[in-house]
Amino acid sequence: MGDKKALQAGTSHYLGQNFSKAFDVKFQDTDNTEKHVYATSWGVSTRLIGALIMVHGDDKGLRLPPKIAPIQIVIVPIFKSDEDLDKLTQYVNPILEYMNENNIPCYFDQRDKLSPGFKFNEWEMKGVPLRIEVGMRDLNNQALTIARRDNNEKSTIKINESNTFLITALDDIQESLFNEALAFKKDNTFQTSDYDEFKKMISNGGFVECGWDGEDETESKIKKETNATIRCIPLEQKHNLKCIYTQKPAKYNVVFAKAY
Repeated sequence: MGDKKALQAGTSHYLGQNFSKAFDVKFQDTDNTEKHVYATSWGVSTRLIGALIMVHGDDKGLRLPPKIAPIQIVIVPIFKSDEDLDKLTQYVNPILEYMNENNIPCYFDQRDKLSPGFKFNEWEMKGVPLRIEVGMRDLNNQALTIARRDNNEKSTIKINESNTFLITALDDIQESLFNEALAFKKDNTFQTSDYDEFKKMISNGGFVECGWDGEDETESKIKKETNATIRCIPLEQKHNLKCIYTQKPAKYNVVFAKAY
C-alpha cells in the first residue's frame, strides 16, 4: 500500500470436506451414492476496494484506473447563462454520443448552483480519470482543455481530435497507474540476510525478502520484536539461504512486512 504496509489480498481456499461433514452437506454422486461436498471459500470482498484506494490514491483523493471507474470522463461546462449552456451542450454532444457508442462512461456536469472550481475539486477527489473543461472561449477556438487525474497534467486539444485523444489517454492512464504501483512495490522490496539490517528495513516500511527456517516459533519471535509477519512464500524459491533469525538452513525464501 502507499504507506508501505501490506494488505492481505483477495484469497481463495480449498476447504475439502471439513465443513460439509460438520454441517452434513451432501450431494448425490454419479454412482447414486451420497457424499459430503468438497467446498471452496472465496475472499474477494470489499477489502479489494480498500486496496485500490490505498495503492492508487493521493493527497487529493481517489485515482481510479479507467477500466473500473464508474465514470471515465467528466465534462465540466463553464457558462454564465442558459444560452451559453445550450451552446456548450451542442458543442460536446458528439463526444458524449461517441463515448456512449463505445461503452465509455461519460458524464456531463451541468449543475448550475456549483462553481466550476468546486466541480473540478469534487471530480478530482472522486478519482475520475479524465476531466474536460469547456467554456465559450474553447467553443470559439474549437478546442477543449483536458485534465488527467493520474499526473494532474492539463493539455489543450482541437475538438476534432478529441475522440482519438481521449481513448488513447484512458489507455495510457490505465498503464501509467499500474506501472507506478509496480515501480513503488519494486522500490520498496529489499533483500537481506542480516537480522539487524532486517529490523531497520522493517521499521522503514516495505517488503523484505529473506530466509526462514519454517518454524512457527521463529516467525512468532520476529513478529514480537518487529511487528512484521510472513506475507507470502514466493513460487520461485531461492536456495542455499540461512534463516534471518536463527541462521539455520532456510526452508523457504519468504516475504516479511508489517500489515493491517
